[in-house]
Amino acid sequence: MPEPQAASPRTPDATRRSERSRRAIFDAALALVGEAGYARTTIEGIAARAGVGKQTIYRWWPSKAAVLLDAFLDLAGQVGEEGAGGLPDTGDLAADLKLVLRATVDELNDPRFEIPTRALTAEGVVDPDLGARFVERLLEPQLQLYVERLTAAQEAGHVRPGVDPRIALELFVGPLTHRWLLRTRPLTHAYADELVEYALHGIAPR
Repeated sequence: MPEPQAASPRTPDATRRSERSRRAIFDAALALVGEAGYARTTIEGIAARAGVGKQTIYRWWPSKAAVLLDAFLDLAGQVGEEGAGGLPDTGDLAADLKLVLRATVDELNDPRFEIPTRALTAEGVVDPDLGARFVERLLEPQLQLYVERLTAAQEAGHVRPGVDPRIALELFVGPLTHRWLLRTRPLTHAYADELVEYALHGIAPR
């Protein structure tokens, strides 16, 4: 009677293993920035926290800033999946903008987003390439959603025909970002609502 054949060992799934490593690196980078701050976060620390070799990280990213950018984009993508269809369009522009800006306030006040966003914003000032990637991959797609919503409002007669949506959106997001970045005053839902009212109706006597 022939000897039973030993089961052949399963071939390791390199793709799955790589994805697990990437996920561990993303989680480690975000955790370390939150715990120790950007300046004290290192590639060595991320590698140790993720349980991977330092060269594994350098094979995929040139710097800790690049790691953090991809980790943050991944986090933002996970959280924002349900809103991927664009800004709400109920026909009430003010209500729609208030809803979105309130959600932005919540996100900017959430340490999961606030800490890496501040780190990437600061690093992007001294690293133009990183700053350009941050704008291109994260900020610009979000701003384009405002452009689309304001364009729809124009077509519906709720915004003057000559208004440039790309400039108009900065009336909302610019002041919000300024207050958050410089911590001039608390970032609240009430402030977001006032921004919408001021931007849509102006400050001159009616």
